[in-house]
Amino acid sequence: MVRGARWLKRLREEEERVKDADLYKTIEEVFDSATMSHIYRLEARGVIWELKGVVSAGKEARVYWGKARDGSDIAVKIYLTSSAEFRKSIRKYIMGDPRFEGISTSNYRRLIYEWARKEYRNLKRMGEVGVRVPKPLGVSGNVIVMEFIGEEGYRAPLLVEAASQLSLEEARSIYVDVVGQVKRMVCEARLVHADLSEYNIMVYEGEPWIIDVSQAVQLDHPNALDFLKRDISNVQDFFSKLLGGEGLTDLYSEVVPCLREEGLEPQGST
Repeated sequence: MVRGARWLKRLREEEERVKDADLYKTIEEVFDSATMSHIYRLEARGVIWELKGVVSAGKEARVYWGKARDGSDIAVKIYLTSSAEFRKSIRKYIMGDPRFEGISTSNYRRLIYEWARKEYRNLKRMGEVGVRVPKPLGVSGNVIVMEFIGEEGYRAPLLVEAASQLSLEEARSIYVDVVGQVKRMVCEARLVHADLSEYNIMVYEGEPWIIDVSQAVQLDHPNALDFLKRDISNVQDFFSKLLGGEGLTDLYSEVVPCLREEGLEPQGST
């Protein structure tokens, strides 16, 4: 708890030095008392040692660069508990998901806590079958800690950002790798990402990493098939432009046997 108090003190000192209304709004929005209590808990468990700068800031969450006790880099993702827009956007993913049964959509804080736990479990489940995702390190409330993909606080580029720097051979290699990741995710982890695109794939040391898996659903979710078709369409469309349409796999047909094992009867391909 002592180190957490020191961290909060440093944060408040920075607030005093930088007189900026936007900074005050961000601090208040992200680091409310409940969120700070979860950060302290993760610190007490030895998961978080230090928090540093912001890596990314979205409408739903902020991701911070941090350090673990052993000095390794970590990503600390904090879901905002005051975003009504987020509550609306996640409805299509939680309706029909047995992991959210019994949780009222009006209990927003509890909903977000379960959403963070769901991302932790999804990361763990995918990682256990060899899907290349950040390793989950801990979760408490609306705060989830995972392996940092990048170096010294600089995140690895998203696929959409790295694409222009890739040779044709590198792009093909990444495509083949992504195809394998999707098959493993569906056929072994029994999960569908449900928001897969060039914006949710990072490229680090020449390999693709799947990120942002909080919305991933199990194959028994009523919308799993539609989500999967959309994921595959996004991947195929992006790489079709990147590779000029050459050497693309019919990924949808390759996962059909896995879907049928789950009692799903897909019609045609994308």
